[in-house]
Amino acid sequence: MAVFLNRRMSLRLLTLAAAVSLLGCSPKSDTASVTSPVVAPAAGSGPLKIGFVYVGPVGDAGWTYAHDLGRKAIEEKFGDKVKTTFVENVAEGADSERVFRDLAAQGNTLIFGTTFGYMEPMLKVAKDFPAVSFQHATGYKTAGNMGVYDAHTYEGAYLAGVVAGKMTKSNKLGVVASIPIPEVIRNINAFTLGAQSSNPAVTTRVVWINKWFDPGKEREGALALIGQGVDVLIQNTDSPATLQAAEEKGVYAFGWDSDMSKVGPKAHLASAAIDWAPYYTKVVTEALAGPVKSDNSWWGVKEGAIVMASINASLPADVRTLLDQKTAAIKDGTLTPFQGPVVDQAGKEMVAAGQTMAIKDMKGLNYYVKGVDGSIPK
Repeated sequence: MAVFLNRRMSLRLLTLAAAVSLLGCSPKSDTASVTSPVVAPAAGSGPLKIGFVYVGPVGDAGWTYAHDLGRKAIEEKFGDKVKTTFVENVAEGADSERVFRDLAAQGNTLIFGTTFGYMEPMLKVAKDFPAVSFQHATGYKTAGNMGVYDAHTYEGAYLAGVVAGKMTKSNKLGVVASIPIPEVIRNINAFTLGAQSSNPAVTTRVVWINKWFDPGKEREGALALIGQGVDVLIQNTDSPATLQAAEEKGVYAFGWDSDMSKVGPKAHLASAAIDWAPYYTKVVTEALAGPVKSDNSWWGVKEGAIVMASINASLPADVRTLLDQKTAAIKDGTLTPFQGPVVDQAGKEMVAAGQTMAIKDMKGLNYYVKGVDGSIPK
């Protein structure tokens, strides 16, 4: 059973949330990977209550939609053992802090926050609700009752790049990018490296819109890139506007985060999609059995979290074969997108041949690789 709360409804619960938070203790933050004190409901005490907080609208495509598919998957799997609630269109910052407090005050003992900007507000609320397990997507700060999780979206970007390198005629690729944080820069670089592996002549142009979800600006960015001669597009934004623009203008594009093939069937080469169901299933299984570990989880192709969905049937046979080979190599660990040599725009070697970029360097990536035009906004 799912419950939907919008922000107006959640604000009505502020008084209750404040009262509960005042009664709670505020222990020191523990950044070690330890177990949180949340426990499974006692027999007959009702279902495990789980809250989800989304930065955008659920809609029918994109980042938030993919997370909501994961929520629906756990409802289907666990049935009346769980009761989920979601709040959509919650801005990063103070607004999210109020929503996290509301959900904890309502008795949700497992709460997922699904965007990077929720990190500090969630960490603050986690201190005041030590019996609640918090899970934060794409962040890096943890506490005794707050873990982080992410998907190797860069693996999907790399695989899309492999296809893009083969399908471009202009050798100009484009990215409609959201916010200049390491996660997004990593995806731009991986897309470029994948394309260079199949076509060394390609270059990548980037338009930043400085939002996760803004269909109008996403469309404008896509059209601007097409105007520069780009004939294959990818995005790191939440709406299908980029693919829609590609369909209208007769160029290629990829879906992002979820299967977007129905939006632009002629333009759509494949969707670099995230399947959150395996991770959500793991955490809910733990919560129903006992304490939830405050882990730092990062899953990809190997774990079934990253999939290339709805690959265009018209893709040339050699391109499809290459895509399958690269996917299998990532899955078995013989290929990683950031294996050397990797050089930056100035030609400086960042990863030597035979080496692989360290996880800490991937998570803090703040430069473009050679082949990406322009500069990263400050």
